[in-house]
Amino acid sequence: MAVKIRLARHGAKKRPYYRIVVANSRCPRDGKFIEEVGRYNPCTEPAMVQFDMDKVDQWIKNGAQPTDTVASLIKRARENA
Repeated sequence: MAVKIRLARHGAKKRPYYRIVVANSRCPRDGKFIEEVGRYNPCTEPAMVQFDMDKVDQWIKNGAQPTDTVASLIKRARENA
């Protein structure tokens, strides 16, 4: 089972709000997920990025692969912390 850390889109039309989730790579984008590890709201100024870094580090240690977008968000969150 390939596990990814990726974005799940929520919110209204043209007002996206994302949850950062750990999910099986075969599940749909907004479908079933294993665990929620953060939130991302690009509509606020500045964009709100919130992670539970302990959970993220644990999942990466166990082999979960972050997508490119999530990897850049994690990098930005680590720099600001």
